Amino acid sequence: MKLTHMKLIGLSAVIAFTVCSFGAYAEESKEETYKNMNKDQIKGRVDETQGKAKEETGKILDDKGMEVEGNVQKNVGKAQKGFGDTKKDIQQGK
Repeated sequence: MKLTHMKLIGLSAVIAFTVCSFGAYAEESKEETYKNMNKDQIKGRVDETQGKAKEETGKILDDKGMEVEGNVQKNVGKAQKGFGDTKKDIQQGK
């Protein structure tokens, strides 16, 4: 597969955005959010972010398989995050 200059720039931007968002999320998580989250919420958010990055990379590289795989991973992460949120609400009696 031959990458054009624009695709390389786009791929670099997606990678940089993903790395930066993980850093910002990790910094935020250190204080309040992380200690109040259960494993399902954390794993769901990580999978959702990885899926978004994979989906965008697939779009940039014009790789439909990677795009679909990223979309599936993103939606599974959303579902797991929602399950974790519900579990936390039940534990807190909401």
